[in-house]
Amino acid sequence: MLRPVHTPLFLIFFITLWSCKTEIASVDPVLPLPNEYQLAWQELDYYAFIHFNMNTFTNKEWGYGDEKPSQFNPTELDTRQWARVVKDAGMKGIIITAKHHDGFCLWPSEFTEHSVKNSPWRGGNGDLIRELSEACKEYGLKFGIYLSPWDRNHPDYGTPQYISYFRNQLRELLTDYGEIFEVWFDGANGGDGYYGGANEERRVDKKSYYDWPTTIELVRSLQPQAVIFSDAGPDIRWVGNEKGYANETTWSPIFRDSVYAGIPDFQRFAAGQENGTHWVPTETDVSIRPGWYYHPEQDDQVKSLSKLVDIYYNSVGLNSSLLLNLPVDTRGLVHENEIENLNALAEYLRSTFSKDYSKGQEVTTSSNLNGYEAMALTDEDKNSYWVSEANDQNPTIELFLEHQVKVNTFMIQEYLPLGQRIKSFYFEVLTDGNWEQVYKGTTIGNKRLIRFDTQSIEGLRFTITDTKAQVAISNIGLYKAPE
Repeated sequence: MLRPVHTPLFLIFFITLWSCKTEIASVDPVLPLPNEYQLAWQELDYYAFIHFNMNTFTNKEWGYGDEKPSQFNPTELDTRQWARVVKDAGMKGIIITAKHHDGFCLWPSEFTEHSVKNSPWRGGNGDLIRELSEACKEYGLKFGIYLSPWDRNHPDYGTPQYISYFRNQLRELLTDYGEIFEVWFDGANGGDGYYGGANEERRVDKKSYYDWPTTIELVRSLQPQAVIFSDAGPDIRWVGNEKGYANETTWSPIFRDSVYAGIPDFQRFAAGQENGTHWVPTETDVSIRPGWYYHPEQDDQVKSLSKLVDIYYNSVGLNSSLLLNLPVDTRGLVHENEIENLNALAEYLRSTFSKDYSKGQEVTTSSNLNGYEAMALTDEDKNSYWVSEANDQNPTIELFLEHQVKVNTFMIQEYLPLGQRIKSFYFEVLTDGNWEQVYKGTTIGNKRLIRFDTQSIEGLRFTITDTKAQVAISNIGLYKAPE
């Protein structure tokens, strides 16, 4: 007869103890949280704006709306050249000004005669939006649309009928040209204009006129994966300037319901709010020239490599994304001066980030919560992360190098699916056995890039001095940028 098997008490004790030790603790999120499309957008980091439209041929920044379609006539337009330049520069996508404030449309819209279909370009049979969409597909780039809510050409602007017109054109752009990654709505709207020959000033209630909730619902129904940009989001927001610089303190949360496109005191919201109600991270838009559109007198004013590098670190490196504008010229090409400096920036970034000196090195942390170990900080998995214990008052990461290395750049990222948490920190390097503090900062969010003097170091230490909850950090990196 088989006897029943009894597990010894000491073995039960050790099995129970082992089970407790291997149980992975749950980590509460800090609201608000990004959705999957916002997370995918944040990984892009850096992509292109292209301002090319009627203003290119009138040498203006804002057209009045009285321009003639016959004025639009690029002689060598090649959207594949645009895509090739953007790809070589390391950018991940292109957003095109499909219609700017003057109302001229770069596609043959069935709802207006003020478009390329009445221009001499391609004999009136051209569709620049289609050509660019296809070029982006060929070069593996994301494709986005800028559509100005303001139209200084249309006779119905300022009336309810115009909103139907605006949405009809939006529907065309979001159904006829493949997948769109970003829809960009400008905050500039209302003022003087041609308005079908009225030649008058028309002001609108920017908060209510456009009935934005209905327009947003339209975008969601047609391109659910697209993020929507405006001062108020709802998905991503303006950084608050056109210089290329995010705020030192940049929170992705914002009190979104208090903001609307064109709000006059937007600077109150530009840096975000620590306890904001919605996840609306910043996009930093800047032109590579003084103007957004091409002006031949600015050919020698393309931003230098050093300026572009500084912009990159102060946008991508400050919890923002960089939208760098390229003013395509009257030929319909990205100008040679832009290409030269873009390629120099691409080489600089490749040289900087091609080798991560933290890989394979010893990493220690101030707490070791089961399932969230330090090794997650330097692995190749973006979904793994280190979490500090709840009672860890100053969460700390230390990296000790096997040999001294000459470096000058440190990168750190929070694990965003759990929310933005870190409020302040300081950063130290270990040289000749001595710790030296080289930087103090505030928020991190998607990515913080810290530059310091080039030096040979033996290790580094990152200490968090204030946080909203347990910290959750996904990645660190250590690099050497060219001198």
